[in-house]
Amino acid sequence: MDQIRNIAVLVGSLRKDSINRKIAINLQTLAPSGLSLDIIEIGQLPLYNQDYDEESPTAYTAFRERIKSADGVLFVTPEHNRAMPAALKNAIDIGSRPYGKSVWSGKPSAIISASPSMVGGFAASAQVRQSLACLNVYCMPNPEAYLGQADKLFDPAGDLLETGQALLEKFISAYAQWVRRF
Repeated sequence: MDQIRNIAVLVGSLRKDSINRKIAINLQTLAPSGLSLDIIEIGQLPLYNQDYDEESPTAYTAFRERIKSADGVLFVTPEHNRAMPAALKNAIDIGSRPYGKSVWSGKPSAIISASPSMVGGFAASAQVRQSLACLNVYCMPNPEAYLGQADKLFDPAGDLLETGQALLEKFISAYAQWVRRF
């Protein structure tokens, strides 16, 4: 990559020690040169309310500006009851409003989901992809990344094991290629 591409990373889990947060942190470390990943916190965002479209809370404005200035977006999400987490859906909605001023439009993105379950967050990933489709976000089609039994990718100290590292390197390298296309 000739220039550094700044990528906003949204972690769907608000838990400090979540598997998905660990994955996001490891992706920052494993990102190829030319790709800079910045985790954008979403837990402080008030629930989306269209009444705020006229006069947005400071948290909305700051979030929208950070996404708008990013060259791409990476979504790292768990699955909550066969769905994307409410905090992640809220962030997507806040960034898409007010109507006609979406900060998502035209951004290359990718989704990686992880869960201790066998399914690896497939339903959550599909819902994120579905929400992004109408927002003109270019989701990387391959490789799709649903990390089942993701808790086993880390040792008891919380460090990423070789198997996990290989999976994440493959994913972030593919995403870097995807971003280059834009």
